[in-house]
Amino acid sequence: MTSLRRYDHVPEAMLKATSIELDQLLGGPALFYLDGTRKPPLFITVLQHGNEPTGFEAIQQILQKYHAAGLPRAVWLFVANVSAAAEGKRMLDSQSDYNRAWPGTADTATAEAALMQEVVDTVTAGPLFASVDLHNNTGSNPHYGCVNELAPQYLQLATLFARTVVYFKQPVGVQSLAMARHCPAVTLECGQAGEHAALSHAVDFLDACLHLHHLPDQQVAPHDISILRTVAVAKMRPGVTYGFDDESLDVRFRGDLDKLNFGPIAAGETLADLNDDRGMPIIVSNDDGEDISAALFEAADGKLTLRQPLTPSMATLDVGVIRQDCLFYIMEHMSLPDGGD
Repeated sequence: MTSLRRYDHVPEAMLKATSIELDQLLGGPALFYLDGTRKPPLFITVLQHGNEPTGFEAIQQILQKYHAAGLPRAVWLFVANVSAAAEGKRMLDSQSDYNRAWPGTADTATAEAALMQEVVDTVTAGPLFASVDLHNNTGSNPHYGCVNELAPQYLQLATLFARTVVYFKQPVGVQSLAMARHCPAVTLECGQAGEHAALSHAVDFLDACLHLHHLPDQQVAPHDISILRTVAVAKMRPGVTYGFDDESLDVRFRGDLDKLNFGPIAAGETLADLNDDRGMPIIVSNDDGEDISAALFEAADGKLTLRQPLTPSMATLDVGVIRQDCLFYIMEHMSLPDGGD
């Protein structure tokens, strides 16, 4: 059983600790309530994936900045998968993905699902200002925010971070989807771990949130947002070997796959060389769970090519992340609910 540690203060050592040291310092997933001048509190989640430390490093800088004077707004802080962080891994082999275990998940029987339910029950016992979940990417992506509702306050929160916003309803069990039932919620994709620009951007966003009096309830101006909708996810078919360099593998993807993120790929483009004739090596599922692989891709003549243009996101060169999550998501541009472009 994964038990939740609760704190009403930040241990002094946490202000200077690395994410690798948190498991020893905190003893497991930890939920902090930190009082502040303004209420209701902002809910911040970091380290759902142990190899994505920018969110923790950002809140650490915020806590250092306001350590003496006090926070401008109260905060609920959830420091999540510290055991995976200790090993520099997205998650441990013994764990379910923390960001697939929140209320709404299809698998409610796991220790991680019980943990997330406890977190949600605790932080939603009173009003919340907003919810922010911070992540890194393993591939080359712009900084962007993700929302699960298109109401003005949700989009205002997202565009406070970046003009690029992704709207999605799948996968279920993610933090922002669970929290969107309670308050404006956003997932922030803060670039790659270790990038100074990623950390600086996350710190500036959190500091701005703590100083906001309210989130505007008017819709974001069309010229201030570029919104895309996730329409499908591409995963590798079980039993297929894949990678980027080894020519003996069933599928050898092009080495610049992650550089294609958020840009349209033309029909006819080759994504991978194939070493077998077992048919389609990937499964592309839309939001209804339908397999649309054959409509988008062709596996023939030793190549995996596109039948029609598409825009990917979160493509990565990390084979472990592909195995644990996906190859990439497929997106399309959409208009604002009021008809703006």
